[in-house]
Amino acid sequence: MANGPMDRRAFGEQPFRPNGSVTDQSTEYTGRYVVLLDPSNQESGLNALRSSADIASVERVRGTEAANVAELLERPDVSVLFEDLNAAVVEVRPEQRHALVTTAEAEPSIIAAEPERMVYALPITAPQQAPTEFFPAFRSDEDVVARHTRAEIAAGQGPSWIEDKWTWGLQAIRADLSSLTGRGVKIAVLDTGVDTDHPDFAGRIEATESFVPGETVEDGHGHGTHCIGTAAGPASPGQGPRYGVAPEAQILAAKVLSNAGSGTDGQILAGMAWAVAHGARVISMSLGARVRPGELFPQTYEILARRTLERGTVIVAAAGNDSHRPQDIWPVSRPANCPSILAVAALDKAIAPTFFSNAGINGQGGEINIAAPGWQVYSAAPGGGYKHQSGTSMATPHVAGVLALLAQANPNASAADLMAGLKSGAFPLTQPLRDVGAGLLQTP
Repeated sequence: MANGPMDRRAFGEQPFRPNGSVTDQSTEYTGRYVVLLDPSNQESGLNALRSSADIASVERVRGTEAANVAELLERPDVSVLFEDLNAAVVEVRPEQRHALVTTAEAEPSIIAAEPERMVYALPITAPQQAPTEFFPAFRSDEDVVARHTRAEIAAGQGPSWIEDKWTWGLQAIRADLSSLTGRGVKIAVLDTGVDTDHPDFAGRIEATESFVPGETVEDGHGHGTHCIGTAAGPASPGQGPRYGVAPEAQILAAKVLSNAGSGTDGQILAGMAWAVAHGARVISMSLGARVRPGELFPQTYEILARRTLERGTVIVAAAGNDSHRPQDIWPVSRPANCPSILAVAALDKAIAPTFFSNAGINGQGGEINIAAPGWQVYSAAPGGGYKHQSGTSMATPHVAGVLALLAQANPNASAADLMAGLKSGAFPLTQPLRDVGAGLLQTP
């Protein structure tokens, strides 16, 4: 094979930014391409790329196969095809990239081809602004009209949260009033891994896999464990208030971001394929990459999201933390800016958008779909402990957990039905749609 090794760091990989700020607005590429193929004619597309762009030899991954995928994605002499999703991460020499793009445009069996980008965990760990400490409480368990009326009254009175039994986030979304638990529903969290020895997750983790070369699924960052806790933490944690939305959901933990909090589109793709093959009803992705005003959503993620929806799986993703409200508001990050992926904004304890939460200013798929608690969220931490974190990353698993509850209540519902039910059940807020979408997430 003529392909030679490639130094991917030459394409601008930058270290994880622990405070969630963006220090370099340039787009970060790996040098590879993500290619989507016609499901009925994969080989024609691959053969066209072989002959015109001399792509690296193709290794195939099927179903729940995951052995050596992380290493395959790192090899500069191998392209990886995820057969179930009809998607490939393609290695090509720099001088052949133009040939790849022109072939993809001309070849009907190639649906889309885009450069692979870096993605990052999306927490805010260095707060720059304190939120208002008064906020509405939602306590009615009656019909929608009565519940909304009481919520408006509570908002006017501004009572404070008492978090001795339930986190403020679970109270805000009315999880404390729901009898649903997520039993029998699988939630896949694609993140920095999980603390598999955390007592709160004992007997709850159905499957794990690391797609990060040289790293096990153990969470050396903390982001993934925290998100998994919010989505599916236990009804009776070892310490502190209940913090998990769906305490009996089955956990699928895919490590697609390194212990430094960074990963690639290819690793995300690998995690998505693995999660779908394992029967996940929900995929939660508290990760992303910054987009510019006016930038369109990535076709590759959008088409993949449609394919997962057809298989009954809903994808939910963080809207991003690039803003500094009110003067500086940035568009929804990728891949949350795809029309077929639910984009989640973060709310503070006043049930208002957090200062960092991105907004739906790009349109054409880049809208906010729903908003959830994302400020000072209490959840699990590596080492068997607990911690508070803020970010759209923290809001996203609240939504994943509620989707699991909806799936439990409606086992025969399609993925589109689950998405529609989630949005129709939200509590309308007074903030603009571009900031909060359908409104405040609510449990069924």
